[in-house]
Amino acid sequence: MKLFIVNRKTLYVLLFIILIIVAVAIYISFYNKAQETFNMDIYYKGNVDKNIVAFACNVDWGNEYIKPMLEVFSKNKIKITFFVTGNWAEKNPELLKSIVNEEHEIGNHGYQHMDYDKLSYEKNKEEILKAHNVINNLSGIQPKYFAPPSGAYNDNTIKAAKDLNYDIIMWSIDTIDWREDSNKEKITSRVINNIHDSAIILMHPTEETIKALPNIIDYIVEKGYKIGKIGDIIE
Repeated sequence: MKLFIVNRKTLYVLLFIILIIVAVAIYISFYNKAQETFNMDIYYKGNVDKNIVAFACNVDWGNEYIKPMLEVFSKNKIKITFFVTGNWAEKNPELLKSIVNEEHEIGNHGYQHMDYDKLSYEKNKEEILKAHNVINNLSGIQPKYFAPPSGAYNDNTIKAAKDLNYDIIMWSIDTIDWREDSNKEKITSRVINNIHDSAIILMHPTEETIKALPNIIDYIVEKGYKIGKIGDIIE
């Protein structure tokens, strides 16, 4: 019987090789996960990397501010993306029609405004598809972008959205205009202090947002940016 004696130097070499193998395995696993995440088509910003930003307005309430908001955009010749819930669209077909007639892009905000990160795959798919069908039936438009309410999603949401040929849209600049303490100055500051190429700027139909929009638009244009829809910043 032969005994193999490993000296200290050889042992260090073996340990080093093992560490290299482990590091490579971890890197491959992380890289594959990163690639998987990239392939999920979740956008926190656009990918055109040009001097253009997109306005994304989530709609489930704030009816009284929709038309004043549309007037601001019309005056400035701006087309944005409105993400509407199916429930809101059913109750407000004329307002939806007003948005469509102004040639704004329509996105899917789910049927009900709920936390989609707590839903099963089947329920996620049901809510997204139900909203899709409502929007399509009322406007003839088939949305291709889905904005989860409150930005809440899980793996079930991702799979359901992809199976329905949707890209998931988040944001890179949040106006936080829904909060009670938000005012014209705070909303404006949150945008102009964080502006960047292909930004997705999240907003809602609120009184303070409408007050802030002229200053926000003027600043963005002065900085050499165009303002457009989600479809304008995603290739």
